[in-house]
Amino acid sequence: MWISNQWKDYEILDTSSGEKLERWGDYLLVRPDPQVIWKTPKKNPGWKKHNGHYYRNSKGGGEWEFFHLPNQWTVGYGRLTFHLKPFAFKHTGLFPEQAVNWDWFSEKIKKARRPVNILNLFAYTGGATLAAAAAGASVTHVDASKGMVSWAKENAASSGLDKAPVRWLVDDCVKFVEREIRRGNRYDGIIMDPPSYGRGPKGELWKIEDSLYSFMKLCAELLSKDPLFFLINSYTTGLQPAVLSYLLHSIIVKKAGGKVLAKEIGIPVRDSGLILPCGSSGRWNAQV
Repeated sequence: MWISNQWKDYEILDTSSGEKLERWGDYLLVRPDPQVIWKTPKKNPGWKKHNGHYYRNSKGGGEWEFFHLPNQWTVGYGRLTFHLKPFAFKHTGLFPEQAVNWDWFSEKIKKARRPVNILNLFAYTGGATLAAAAAGASVTHVDASKGMVSWAKENAASSGLDKAPVRWLVDDCVKFVEREIRRGNRYDGIIMDPPSYGRGPKGELWKIEDSLYSFMKLCAELLSKDPLFFLINSYTTGLQPAVLSYLLHSIIVKKAGGKVLAKEIGIPVRDSGLILPCGSSGRWNAQV
C-alpha cells in the first residue's frame, strides 16, 4: 500500500461505525466512509466536539450539520495551499490520500531536467495540477465543472502559482482528448482521476466500467516520444489495483514499454495506528 503520511494540516484521528473523525487544519469533521465496517469504542473527544458532521440518509444523499465552522478555510501541503468548504456528497474539495501520488510524480518531473508537459484529466480542484506545476511542469488542467476549475484557480493563487504555465479548461475529457489527438499535441505525463459516473458540460455520459478502457486507449495516443509517467486513480468498488495494473499493461506497456505498479492508497489513523484504505492507484513509468 502507498501511504499518504506527510501531512501536517490533515489527519484521520479515529474511525468507527461507518464514519471517520478527521482534522482539517484547526477544524474537526465527521464524515461517512464505506470502508469503516468496524464498531470500535469512540474514545476520542473529537467525536463529541467536532465542527461538522455529514449524515448519510437512506436514499443515498445526506446533509451537513455545522458547529462553529467557517464557510471556507485553508490547509497546506508543502508549498501548496488549498481552500476547503463542505459541499454536497460529503466532500471538502480535497482528497488528502492523493498526496502520496503528488510526491511520486513531482520527483519524476524534477529529475527529468527538461521541459515537461503534463495533462491532468478529471482534474477537480487542482491538487495534482498544482503539485506538477510546483515541480516545474507545464500543465493542462481539464474538468467538466466550471465551478471546480474556478476553485482550482483559487488554490493556484493561494499557492503562489497563479503565474505558472497552466491551461485551465472546462471541457468534456473524452472530447478534449479526441481533439488533442487531431491537433497533434503530446504529453510527457498523464494523470486521471475518473469518476464512477458523470456527465460532461453538454450532458455527455460517462460510466467507468463502460468507458475507461477505450478512453485510456485514446489517452495513450497523447503520450510523447519520451514519456515519464501515466497515473490512474480509482475509488470505484470492483476496480482493484490488479484491474488498474491490467489496463496499464495492456494499453500503455504495449505501446511504450516501461514498468507498472498498482496498489491501494491509504492514510494512517492516529488513534489506532492502522491504515485506512482510500482507493487504488496504478502507476506506469518509463524504465531507465
